[in-house]
Amino acid sequence: MSTPRSADALLQAYRPADDTEAADVARIREMIAAADDPWSREVPLHLTASAVIVDPASSRVLLRWHAKMGSWLQIGGHGDPGEVDPLAVVLREGEEETGLADLSPWPDAALRHVVVVPVPESPKEAAHEHADLRFVLATGTPGAARPEKPTAPLRWVAMPEAYELISEDNLRETLSRVEPLLS
Repeated sequence: MSTPRSADALLQAYRPADDTEAADVARIREMIAAADDPWSREVPLHLTASAVIVDPASSRVLLRWHAKMGSWLQIGGHGDPGEVDPLAVVLREGEEETGLADLSPWPDAALRHVVVVPVPESPKEAAHEHADLRFVLATGTPGAARPEKPTAPLRWVAMPEAYELISEDNLRETLSRVEPLLS
């Protein structure tokens, strides 16, 4: 794997697709500069890393049911204490959530989408925001995917079905950036 890169280094090199994404990148970089630990859940806006997992051979994507959000989403989540490399975070999260041990950045390790996502209040935490850094990961063993728990089923789908299943506009945007890579 390549040399670990901090979120700020990735964001500094990243080129946002539009003004909305540029504003999110600027806001996230300001948060990183001000926070002792930008991955800490104690920060109201904190870093997360996620990815769309693809099977390049079939051009399908893997979606995971998120009960808390009540929707089909990509994999990913929070960094563990001491983690600073967003790609390492999403590779770990991807393996934990899917059981896929062969995940790798695809077609390269490029950051594909940056978005600030609101997270509603729950009995366990106040409403907050995720500064989500999104990648694409691939597997050569799609049949090996196994959910980490029964309440988080996984589903391999073709891109048209993925667009039908998801309800989040920000994930639709991510998929629109992944789709040309699968062509």
